[in-house]
Amino acid sequence: MRRPSRPIATVVLSVATLASCQSDSARESVADASAQVAIAAAAISGQDAPLANEVKNASYMGFDTGTYPGDEAMRAWRTGNSPYKWTGYYLPSPCHQDEGWSGKRDTLTAMGYGLAVLYVGQQTWGRKPGAPHMVRVSVPKKVATYVGKGRHRHRVTKTVMKTVLRKAPPPRADATCNADFVGGARGMRDGVDAALRTAREGFPRGTTVFLDIERMDVIHQSMRDYYAAWVRAVLDDGRYVPGIYVHTDNANTVYDDVKAVYTSVGLEGEPPFWVAKSRGFDTTKHPTEMGHTFAAIWQGVLDVKQTWNGHKIPIDVNVASLPSPSSVVGEIAAGFRAGE
Repeated sequence: MRRPSRPIATVVLSVATLASCQSDSARESVADASAQVAIAAAAISGQDAPLANEVKNASYMGFDTGTYPGDEAMRAWRTGNSPYKWTGYYLPSPCHQDEGWSGKRDTLTAMGYGLAVLYVGQQTWGRKPGAPHMVRVSVPKKVATYVGKGRHRHRVTKTVMKTVLRKAPPPRADATCNADFVGGARGMRDGVDAALRTAREGFPRGTTVFLDIERMDVIHQSMRDYYAAWVRAVLDDGRYVPGIYVHTDNANTVYDDVKAVYTSVGLEGEPPFWVAKSRGFDTTKHPTEMGHTFAAIWQGVLDVKQTWNGHKIPIDVNVASLPSPSSVVGEIAAGFRAGE
């Protein structure tokens, strides 16, 4: 396995950096610079650069939902007055086994959706990976009670189910998702899997695939090893750009770690970050206005149900710096292929 040649990869990630690091005062000048980079990248690949001017727009609304809503609902949400330009695209992955999104790339792009590809990897689930822990289990227990009155009163025994704490058993042999799997070796394995699944869905070179990391009170070293190894594995595969979905509470630490991996393989650009933060969310704002200058997507509303054109879907609401967040610059896909 090999990474894409450095000049092309650097161009791709530089465009992501320019598109996602705008401020109110500098947005116009950054957009102009982004346009020039997009044009240069397109020249390398011998193609036009229709996205070169689109980076001047402030943000693009999108939604994500774990279960595929069906073609009819998705089509309805792209017509009429729905504000959503893109949607999350869930790959079958260790902690998201559902395959409802699989095979829908062409269908969704034909409807006009941009896509943000998600891979839900291992999570800590609020505990230290590998450490003994207790879990709630239901167990049968016999309970004696008395029924009846006077001389007819008598004792009866019933079996009821009670919830107790027991030491958790080790993961089952067929388990795919468990906090005890968190670590560098599994991160490398899952990164390889993410690249293979992204390719299987037909996504072109240069597509960003986001590793989903849920909020953690403590970021244990084994988790840091996990996502760093995942990022390195995707980079080593050479076809796709590894990005991260993360909560604002963990974003800075994770960013520093991922940026270090990029730097270690000679990539100077910014890794794409999808950051969840509800406070201050405004669909008219650019993702970088959330407080993290590296944010390419801002997720700000969680677990709401909306109805558009007669179809109700439970969603999370986002704004992104690009109309198709996983296509960093779709026009230079040929440049990646040329690097083989």
